[in-house]
Formats: sequence, C-alpha cells, structure tokens
Amino acid sequence: MEGKGSFGNFFEKAKPYIAMICLQFGYAGMNIITKVSLNRGMSHYVLVVYRHAFATAVIAPFALVLERKVRPKITFTIFMQLFVLGLLGPVIDQNFYYAGLKFTSPTFSCAMSNMLPAMTFVMAVLCRMEILDMKKIRCQAKVVGTIITVGGAMLMTLYKGDVINMFWSKYIHLNQSYAPETTQDTDKDWVKGSILLIIATLAWASFFILQAITMRKYTAHLSLTAIVCFLGTLQSIAVTMVMEHRPHAWVIGFDMNLLAAAYAGIVSSSIAYYVQGLVMQKRGPVFVTAFSPLMMIIVAIMGSFILAEKIYVGGVLGAVLIVIGLYSVLWGKYKEFKDKEAEEIPEPIKGAQGNNQNGIIYEDIEANIVEMKKNEAKMSVPALAISGPMLQPPMLAIEAPKA
Repeated sequence: MEGKGSFGNFFEKAKPYIAMICLQFGYAGMNIITKVSLNRGMSHYVLVVYRHAFATAVIAPFALVLERKVRPKITFTIFMQLFVLGLLGPVIDQNFYYAGLKFTSPTFSCAMSNMLPAMTFVMAVLCRMEILDMKKIRCQAKVVGTIITVGGAMLMTLYKGDVINMFWSKYIHLNQSYAPETTQDTDKDWVKGSILLIIATLAWASFFILQAITMRKYTAHLSLTAIVCFLGTLQSIAVTMVMEHRPHAWVIGFDMNLLAAAYAGIVSSSIAYYVQGLVMQKRGPVFVTAFSPLMMIIVAIMGSFILAEKIYVGGVLGAVLIVIGLYSVLWGKYKEFKDKEAEEIPEPIKGAQGNNQNGIIYEDIEANIVEMKKNEAKMSVPALAISGPMLQPPMLAIEAPKA
C-alpha cells in the first residue's frame, strides 16, 4: 500500500510535466504537417479558418454536456477578454506564425519561438503574476535560465557551422513534392520571416497572460476553449475575406491540406488550449511556456527524417543551451511551487512539536487509539458494577437473620 501511495503521489506531481511534454510532440507534428501543406500552395489564412472550425466542432459538444451546470455567466468584461483571446491566438499569432513558417523552415520557426518563455516571463513580472526577488536563488535560476534559452535560440539563428551528417541521412529519399522549398535557401526571405515570427511569439505570450487572467473569473475551461475557438473562427473568416481574394483557395479535399487543418484544429487548438489552461491554473503561464524549447529539438529531428532538413553544428550547440536554460527555469518554478506548498500547510501541523510531520501524525493516531480504549473501559466497568451488586444484596438480607 505504501508503494502504491508513493507512486500515486509521484504520478500526481508528474502530471503537469507529462502533459506539457506530450503537447510539445503535438506541436512538433503540427509544424511538419503544416509546412508540407503550405509548400503545396495552401493559403495560411484559409488554414487558420479550417483549423479553428475543426477545433470548435470537437470541443463544443464536450463543453455543452460536461459544463452545463458549472458554466459561469458571461459578463461584458469576460466577453471582451474572450474576444481578445480569439484575436491574439487564432488570428494574430497563427497567421503571422504560418507566414513566417512559409518564408523559413520548421526548425528555424521553432527556434525563433523559443523567445516565448522570456517574453512571457517579462510580461508576467509586469502584470505581477510572477514575483521577482533576485535575493532568492529560484528567481535567479529563472532569470538566468531565460537568458540562456534566448541565447541558445539566437545561436541557432545566427550561427550555422558545418553540416552534421546523421547516420540515417543517406537512407532518406527526399520527396520533392513534400519539401520543394527546403533545399532552396535562395527562395526564403529569412529577415521577413524572422519579423513575422517575433510578432507571432509576442502575440502568443500575450495570449498566455490574458488566458491566465480570464480563467480566474471564468472557471469553465472547456467552455472557455470552445468560445475562444469559435470567436477565432469568425475573426479568421473576416480576415481571410479581406486578405485572400482567390475563391479557389477555399477548396479543400481529402489530401494533406485536410489533414493539416484537422490535426492542427484537434491537437494544437482544442486539446492544447484546454490542457495548457489546466496546467496554467496550477503552475502559472511561465511554467507552461518553459517547455516550448523542446518542440524545436523534436522538430529538428523529425524535419531531418521527413523534410530532409540539414542539421548544423550551431543548431546542436543552441539546442544544448536551450535544454540547460529550460532545466534552470523549471528548477526555479519547482522550488517556487514547493515553497507555496509549505506555506499552505495547516497551522496545527506546521506548528506542532518536532520536525517530522509523519511522526506527528502517527503520534496523534496512537493517542486517539489509546483514548478510545480508555473510553471503552470506562463504559464497560460501570456495567459490571451495576450487575454485580444487584444480585448480592438480596442474598445477604435473607441469610443474615438465620445467623
């Protein structure tokens, strides 16, 4: 039973980490599939519309059924927050990100997105969602880790170095229809793509901050996700009608374009918004965004397999720095979480004698058992005292005159 309990406690504490790591794999798959779809000529404006239409269709039934009794009322303030969330995430972030992805590559786009933890951390400090006390080691670890993470991302961007030939490279047969642009660096506008990706990352960080604020009042997470996806769909339609004038761009069949829209909508929008909202409520927005560097490493490996992207020395060195910075931020967040847990311990247990809380609990249990036994003894002794004397006096009263 002890082993089962300890395993249960470990799994409960590991849930946020497992959830965020799985999300990074989901995001990585979205980057690869989306890149293939964009290379085949799909409009990223139309892709955003179909993506959130799929997301709304998937998440809305669950929200209507599971949260029909706990769904808060939508005030004007909450509606405006939801409206801005739909504008920041589905419209600004994803349209700019897809445009930057089209001009660059999946690995480069993920590397630029690694500025997300730094932007989120700065915005969280400005919004007083994160307390920055440089006298504490955990705050120093978060700041240093953020700087190292950004430095690793910049190293990947500015320095390439020699090409690293992986052992599987010679077995990969490049499919030109899947990655016609990955082998032609001259067709890529890296500067324009970088600017678009920076704007997308800034919008993404703002989305996380506003989502954390909104969830304090609107606690129905499924409903919040469904409403944001629905509003994002409507806003994306309006933007697409203005920016995309080709009627043929709306045509979608049973091909890679449909897979990209469905995968991005179900995995990267509906499931991701809901899961990251749950994790954010417990650990905060900085913890959620700290895992984004893992996506770049996963995409780099998957890109070398599927899109035959080249891996450079600068990319490997940058990835090492990003992992170091990631662990530094996570360590700081873990220490902060443990400190909050210690502050929430009830006063009778926290202020009891001795430092071993388990020992205190066991002593209290033993004291309760002893007290129960004493009470049982007190209840049984009077019963014997009453039954005994009631039989004896009549016999003594009869025998006394005979003597």
